[in-house]
Amino acid sequence: MQVILHTGVHCTDDDRLLKGLLRNADALRTKGVAVPGPGRYRALLTEAAASLGQSSPFPEAREVLLDAILSQDPDQVGRMLLSHENFFAVPKLALTGGRLYRNAEARLAGVAQMFRGDEIQLFMGLRNPATWLPAMYAATPHANLDDFLQGHDPMHLRWSDLIRRIRDALPDMPITLWCNEDTPLIWGQILRDMAGVEPGRKITGAFDLLQDIMNPEGMQRFRAYLRDHPQINERQKRRVMIAFLDKYAISDAIEEELDLPGWDSAYVDMLTELYEDDVDEIGRIPGVTLLSS
Repeated sequence: MQVILHTGVHCTDDDRLLKGLLRNADALRTKGVAVPGPGRYRALLTEAAASLGQSSPFPEAREVLLDAILSQDPDQVGRMLLSHENFFAVPKLALTGGRLYRNAEARLAGVAQMFRGDEIQLFMGLRNPATWLPAMYAATPHANLDDFLQGHDPMHLRWSDLIRRIRDALPDMPITLWCNEDTPLIWGQILRDMAGVEPGRKITGAFDLLQDIMNPEGMQRFRAYLRDHPQINERQKRRVMIAFLDKYAISDAIEEELDLPGWDSAYVDMLTELYEDDVDEIGRIPGVTLLSS
């Protein structure tokens, strides 16, 4: 079985990916793809992975887990989709212990132990620290930014460090990543890749995030364009999206206000430049697929 685990990160899709997959669950079931509801596995998965680490589970652990997670016969499932943004940590603990998501590789090692013999794949969206850190801080009970940062200098925060730690701990686990800033343009591809369906296949909700940032007239015209040009490929479709966004984007939906002490425009620009360089570095890590627009 292929076990596909989406682990956020926090403050990226806010469970939109899971909801999109659940909208397609009936159609995917006919292809042997299971999309269990989150209540069936999130607490169970976290507890089991945290307790295992590198140790071995009892022999029947996989079967017990699958019986709890799936509503259908596990023998009829070739691919299982799980999404859990708190799997590595809750937001207030994301930066504790001197590293970003310090328990990530241990939790993933626990999953690998539970599903030994299955193919585990990791899916994760990343976000510019210039907007991610303020959003994370707002999602925590911390009274001041320093308490949340736990000594971290935002200028030194690198997603590539986290990805290399995971690759070192689990070198055979394929990793698929994308930038949150690109998701409106590649949302359909993310849904399809996680579900394991072919690139050109129609999937419900492929333009849900685009609809959030484009006004109704623009969306109507965009859908009309697609109806009139059914043969265009995904790359061409993204160029069309960009063209329509240039004219019909909702400015309030694509602009983010940042209000943190000392974070002026020059500081934000520097964080953004470092993030872009970091993404380029991630794209060169073996075993990593980086989806882009």
